[in-house]
Amino acid sequence: MYMRFFSRFFSAMAGPRPVVFSGPSGAGKSTLLKKLMKEYDNVFGFSVSHTTRNPRPGEVNGKDYHYVTREEMKAGVERGDFIESAEFSGNMYGTSKAAVQKVQAQNLICILDVDMQGVKNIKETDLNPLYISIQPPSMEVLENRLRDRKTESEESLQKRLRAAKVDMEIGKEPGVFDVIIVNDNLEDAYKVLKSALNEEIDQVKKTNMSS
Repeated sequence: MYMRFFSRFFSAMAGPRPVVFSGPSGAGKSTLLKKLMKEYDNVFGFSVSHTTRNPRPGEVNGKDYHYVTREEMKAGVERGDFIESAEFSGNMYGTSKAAVQKVQAQNLICILDVDMQGVKNIKETDLNPLYISIQPPSMEVLENRLRDRKTESEESLQKRLRAAKVDMEIGKEPGVFDVIIVNDNLEDAYKVLKSALNEEIDQVKKTNMSS
């Protein structure tokens, strides 16, 4: 019933085709998205996710995440406010219907940054996004990047690495993602990302010019 509701919701919505980004923490997904948003700020709009975790240094409520209590998040999920939601390392994460609607209403390509469970949930709707996976060149590189951040406890880091290994294996399965980008070199990865999105970017630019 839950997913059928969202299928009707998205079928009825007009706007550019959204883009779902997924990939393990430390793959460089956030850095690539920030570059994309900076270069095409009038083309893309970021769907700001909700989370029950505490903000990291420098993160801003309403920009990086909507930081809410577990009680607020659970109530929203029960009301059907979320397209997808999942729990990781004791914290809840989710993408709200309102966040996507707000971006699409501005004739912008909505970016959804979700985990693998989120990808599976969105595939059950009629949202019909482009699915892009950002992957590290190896588990060793990923571990080094996460350790260099110095934002994780050893227990949390090991949980992220285990989840990343599972996600990377699932991501390799045929049909899960439309594009898989291995982020070994940031500039090279960004060129591949822009190339994959060229058609959607051009379409939004044309529409905005004619309106």
